Amino acid sequence: MSLILYGIPNCDTVKKARAWLDARQQPYQFHDFKKAGVPEARLPQWIAQTGWEKLINRQGTTWRKLPPELQAQIQDAASAARLMRDQASLIKRPVVEWPDGSVTVGFNETAWAEKL
Repeated sequence: MSLILYGIPNCDTVKKARAWLDARQQPYQFHDFKKAGVPEARLPQWIAQTGWEKLINRQGTTWRKLPPELQAQIQDAASAARLMRDQASLIKRPVVEWPDGSVTVGFNETAWAEKL
């Protein structure tokens, strides 16, 4: 299994993560949520490994623009998954599937260096 980085190309954190990987000549596949959507088959694994709470970016613009009624409906993994499938920008980025099968959310140089 190769390293797969999921995100949105114009996201600053995704840009930093990609630059970090490129600087270390670490090969990876990039999955663009805007062009390819959220991989529905992978979402349950991400939720199982990281928790749905960690996957939702509650500090992002997309979350803040959601009506309070819709925000209040997100109370479990199933409701979170439905919303993340519909609005990929709600997913905290980047999501990384590592060659060892683990999944991480966000960019942390120290943690990533340990993974490599």
